[in-house]
Amino acid sequence: MKLFFGEINNGKVIINDEEQQHIVKVLRMKNGEEIHVTNGKGTLASGKLVIEGKRANIEVAEIKTDYPDFNPELHIAIAPTKNIDRIEFFVEKAVEMGISEITFLQTEKTERKNINIDKIRKQAIAASKQSLRFHFPVINDLTKLTDFLKNINPENTFVAHCHENLERIGLKEIPNLEQITFLIGPEGDFSEKEISYLANNKIKAVSLGSQRLRTETAGIFVAAWNYFL
Repeated sequence: MKLFFGEINNGKVIINDEEQQHIVKVLRMKNGEEIHVTNGKGTLASGKLVIEGKRANIEVAEIKTDYPDFNPELHIAIAPTKNIDRIEFFVEKAVEMGISEITFLQTEKTERKNINIDKIRKQAIAASKQSLRFHFPVINDLTKLTDFLKNINPENTFVAHCHENLERIGLKEIPNLEQITFLIGPEGDFSEKEISYLANNKIKAVSLGSQRLRTETAGIFVAAWNYFL
């Protein structure tokens, strides 16, 4: 399936401008080739490619709506690593495995203070198309931990940390939920002050096993665990 991103409204499909350039200049596709366009919100349009000069359009044959998204929905709030390549790798792999939302957390030990969020969102779209997802994940910019907690449900929110002296449950103890939010700390982990703050907000702590995982590895691990579910 050759999948592209665009707008789909009332039976009308407009392929994204950058996607059009990619079709015409890079892929050099021909008139009449079968293509598919998704709006990233669960709708898929199928039809034939129509090229007019430098513009690429679709002659729509069929539009399907309400494709189901992954269940359970997974939201990972993760502190970005100093090496941005590591966090970009996490985003790509987590998107391929069906993550619904990513928020970048600003914690006491977060070293990276800014992110090119537009670049990350484009990478998430590319990973969605690569894995044939018709629901694109929400990508949120850097958010302070205290602000993040204002908008979550503690009943389905968990924090992974490496403090062995503090109480943690295993992944198998997490009940079946339709929505799950996981917090993953930076290099150096959450501080004990932050973990206490999370506990006071009724956020349960979880162990990801006996090995100490890098930040991006922990994120991918949780995404894979959810994908397996």
